Amino acid sequence: MYPNLYYAFRDLFGVGENWKFLRFVNSFGFFVALSFIGAAVTLTMELKRKEGQGLLQGRDESITVGRPASVSELLINFLIGFVVGYKFVGLFLSSSPLTANPQDFIMSSAGSWPAGLILGLVFAGLKWWEKNKQKLPEPEERKIRIWPHDRVPDLAVLAALFGFLGAKIFNSLENWGDFVKNPVESLLSFSGLTFYGGLICAALAIWYYASRRNIGFWHLNDAAAPGLMLAYGLGRVGCQVSGDGDWGIINSAYQTSPQLRLIQAQQPFNVSVASNRDLYLGQFGTLNVPHMAVKAPSFLPDWLFAYSYPHNVITEGVHIPGCNDQYCSYLPLPVFPTPIYETLICLTLFFIIWSLRKRFTVPGTLFAFYLVLNGLERFFIEKIRVNTKYNIFGFHPTQAEIISFLLVVTGSFLWIFLKRRGDRLARQPGSMA
Repeated sequence: MYPNLYYAFRDLFGVGENWKFLRFVNSFGFFVALSFIGAAVTLTMELKRKEGQGLLQGRDESITVGRPASVSELLINFLIGFVVGYKFVGLFLSSSPLTANPQDFIMSSAGSWPAGLILGLVFAGLKWWEKNKQKLPEPEERKIRIWPHDRVPDLAVLAALFGFLGAKIFNSLENWGDFVKNPVESLLSFSGLTFYGGLICAALAIWYYASRRNIGFWHLNDAAAPGLMLAYGLGRVGCQVSGDGDWGIINSAYQTSPQLRLIQAQQPFNVSVASNRDLYLGQFGTLNVPHMAVKAPSFLPDWLFAYSYPHNVITEGVHIPGCNDQYCSYLPLPVFPTPIYETLICLTLFFIIWSLRKRFTVPGTLFAFYLVLNGLERFFIEKIRVNTKYNIFGFHPTQAEIISFLLVVTGSFLWIFLKRRGDRLARQPGSMA
């Protein structure tokens, strides 16, 4: 596993101690950033295509040009520069022991005051210089046309902020006991993110933003559908590479000692569980842990069916013999590497959606198709994942199973409703369909 880019570059390229600054780039965060970039690129392409077809229109907005920088603009830019310098530059300059874990450092009060003040003044100075260069003797009000694809950066910021907030809220609901024990740490930490919580909250924020700017709701959803599937697939790469705990149940056909090896009987599995009782009692509250025995076919590697996640970022499991680093844990009983499965499945579904997108002529139906595919994928992968289960009328679904089921139902309903409405409009006199 590669908790951060330093471990990846060390193993792949043999870099030494001089490259320790790469420790500050979290592997999971790196792939999340890639997923946002991928989604933004595909969204921009789709919005431009729809604009070219006349399905989406630009909006004229008035702006005032030629004014010098206001006090509020200078203050905002100073504060942004100060935060970047105090925290992110301070991460490289500070002698605080918290720098060993960038998330802890960022969420703490530690930082570099000189770097914060200097960068704050630089940001404010750049804003003053930019406005002063554009200053006119008399400020003018001009109208400019802003197209939906011009708003993609705003949409990406909204998706990031409300996606993170929603992911934390839904994760806290899913793990209510841990949240009650330490609510502040639970909400502020970067661990424990629930995808569907992020998707729901980000969707609500984007819907509100789009409605205020007269962007066609269903066309925007259709344009976002391929990128959402791509982002999910790329984000799961980060889960696998970092070993963030988002893995499956134990594959009891194998065990780790610490090398992966095949076992043929139930007894060695029970012995391994009993010998790591503290670990499994802490996870499940019982030694009757969920598992499934599946042997890899001869033409596929064993690690595709059973993986021990050595050096995982959450330090889950037991100590790796001879390891003295920060991340020295591995799972004594290997698990199904479900992030790999979801990456492969979701990237395949992305290419299916992308190749078929032009055939969906009724607005909203492509998004409905995405909801059904996404819900089905997550519903079935939950069968081999470890998650908190609820007790609902004798059924014991996970939060993701409930939401994915609702997505399939919602997507199916939307498909039928929108198709019927589209057919009805197409039959009306004067329709161009």
